[in-house]
Amino acid sequence: MNFIILLLPIIAIVLMFRSQKKRQSQMQQMQTSLEPGAGVRTIGGLYATVKAINEETIELEIAPGVVTHFTKSAIAAVLEPQEYDAIINGRPADDELAEPEAEDTDAEPVEDKPLTLTKDGGAKGDVEGGAPASK
Repeated sequence: MNFIILLLPIIAIVLMFRSQKKRQSQMQQMQTSLEPGAGVRTIGGLYATVKAINEETIELEIAPGVVTHFTKSAIAAVLEPQEYDAIINGRPADDELAEPEAEDTDAEPVEDKPLTLTKDGGAKGDVEGGAPASK
């Protein structure tokens, strides 16, 4: 029984290190796959386009003609071109391009009729059927 109690913390530590190593491996793979022109999001939430990749840093264009330098570890995600375009330009993603169909109603359009305010704060004007509006 004491052996199991000693073994559980060791197993938990091994699993934590394994999980951390896996995340580091994924981050390393993402950083090595970066190429100029890719849309990225930094750990601070900044969206930018990769302009150049150096040994330790990466040059990001955050606005037309505005280039900044970040460490490679500051890149949180590389975005798909459609996703980046949707975020930066406010365009819907491809699956959202379909417009909803207009509802078909039998109601006739209502004409705008002028209303005049009365001294007591009410409105006076024609309502459907020709009767004056009442409070």
